[in-house]
Amino acid sequence: MAQVELDHVWKRYGDFAAVRDFSLRIADGEFIVLVGPSGCGKTTTLRMVAGLEDISQGEIRIDEQVVNHLPPRDRDIAMVFQSYALYPHMNVFDNMAFSLKMRRFPAAGPDGTTALRKLSHADIEKRVRQAAKLLGIEDQLTKKPAQLSGGQRQRVAVGRAIVRNPKVFLFDEPLSNLDAKLRVAMRAELAKLHQALKSTMIYVTHDQAEAMTLGDRVVVMDKGVIQQAQDPQTLYDHPVNRFVAGFIGSPSMNFLDASVRMQDSATFLEFGSFRLRVPEELGPAAAPHAGKGVVFGIRPENLHDRLFAQTVRPDSTLPAKVEVKESMGSDLFLYLKVGDRTVHARMSPATKVDVGSTLDVYFDMTKMHLFEKGTGASIL
Repeated sequence: MAQVELDHVWKRYGDFAAVRDFSLRIADGEFIVLVGPSGCGKTTTLRMVAGLEDISQGEIRIDEQVVNHLPPRDRDIAMVFQSYALYPHMNVFDNMAFSLKMRRFPAAGPDGTTALRKLSHADIEKRVRQAAKLLGIEDQLTKKPAQLSGGQRQRVAVGRAIVRNPKVFLFDEPLSNLDAKLRVAMRAELAKLHQALKSTMIYVTHDQAEAMTLGDRVVVMDKGVIQQAQDPQTLYDHPVNRFVAGFIGSPSMNFLDASVRMQDSATFLEFGSFRLRVPEELGPAAAPHAGKGVVFGIRPENLHDRLFAQTVRPDSTLPAKVEVKESMGSDLFLYLKVGDRTVHARMSPATKVDVGSTLDVYFDMTKMHLFEKGTGASIL
C-alpha cells in the first residue's frame, strides 16, 4: 500500500493541455475514482501515474518518492485495462502467474542481504490460488479465456494484478465491456476486493453510478481540470458548480433560468409565467442576487405529487401537464410542462397519471440549488 501525490501536474500535446494543474493527495488505502465526460483528461492522468505518459510539468510521488522519470516496471503499480488482454493460448492459472514468472522480487538471502530473485514455483502457486479464491474463480484455473464469460475474464485480469501485490492498483474503465447486470455485480465485487486488500486504488470511469458507489472520494473532471474532489454524498448534496450538479445524479438535475425578486421581505424566483418562494433559511444567500438572472437547479427526486408529499406549501406548488411517462416499476419518471418550462420528475408509482393529464407538483425548495448564470458557480 502507498500514498500517491500529484502536485501541479500538467500534460500538454503541443498547444493543447489535456490535464491542467492537477493536484491531489491520495491517502494510503484510499479508493479514488476519477470521473468525467470523454476527453476530460481522466485516463491521461491515470496513465501519467502509471508511467505510460510523460509529465509535461509538475511532480508525481508514490510513497514520497518522485517517480516522474521512473519506467512503469519500477513504480510497483498494477493496471487493469478496459480490454482483458489475456493470453488466449494460456489457461487462467498461467495468465495470472505470467508476470510472477517474468519478474524478480526483493528477497532476503542467507547472509541477511536483500537481492532481487525469482519466486519459487510454490510461492507462485500460493499467490495465484489466494487471488483466485478471493475472486471466486478457483474452479476456473485450468480453463482457457475463450471458455470464460466476460465477468470471469475480468476477474482473471484483476487477479493478474492482485498476485503482484503492488503498492497501487490502477483501473481504466474495467467494467465498460460488460452488460448492465454484470456491471452492477462486478461493482460490488470490486468494493469487496478493496475492503479485503485495503490497497490504494485509482479508478477511472465515465459512469457516475460507478463513481458514486465505489469511491471513498470522487474526483470530477472537465476539460483537464478538477472541478470538485470530495466524498460522494457531498458531491450530490453540495456541488460547487453547475457542471458537477448536472454530472452527478441520475436522472440529471433540472436547470431553469430564473431571476431573484424581493417582495415584502420574502425572496422569490421568477420564471416568467410562474414563480417559487425561496425558503426563509435560504433567503439570505439568494437576496444579494436580487434583480439578477440566476440558474435554478432541483433534482427530479425533489419534485413530488402534492397528494403524497409529507409537507406542502402553496407558494411552492404548481400545476403541471404530463408530456412523457416512463414507468420503471419502482420509480415513475415524468416529463412535466410547468408554465412554459419542462422539468423531469422522479416520483413514486403510487402517482396515477396519464400522458396529457395534469397534477399539482410540489417543489421541495429546501433542496433547491442556485448557480451564477455566467460562471456556473454555486450560490447555494
